Amino acid sequence: MLAAMASTVWADVYLKDELIDFNRDAAAGGKGTLYGQFAFRRDAAKRDEAIKEIGWMTLQSGASIGFHRHEHNEDTYIIVSGIGLFTDSDGKSYQVKAGDVTIARKGQSHALANIGKEPLVFIDVIAEQ
Repeated sequence: MLAAMASTVWADVYLKDELIDFNRDAAAGGKGTLYGQFAFRRDAAKRDEAIKEIGWMTLQSGASIGFHRHEHNEDTYIIVSGIGLFTDSDGKSYQVKAGDVTIARKGQSHALANIGKEPLVFIDVIAEQ
């Protein structure tokens, strides 16, 4: 019985060497280039899947993602390395570093800037109900 159940269970696997490069200059009105490597992008997500986009992102020193609003989805940043300045909907700023997690919920705004000398690397997960 267990063997039969195991054959019906599956998961998605996205190998680093197969991620999709997608870079954006002046993302959301920010500075510099936002470098991205995505497992998949929003246009490839299925309607019934909550995660619409996920990727490894990098902002070089001095680069930023401008302050922007999420009308229909939520955006999570999981900081992997570097030092950033995250700004929330109320305009309050927080210094973020490896291990920190930020979430902009549906209807909220946010921004992120690399304030350190090293690249700011983070995982970006966009989800929608």
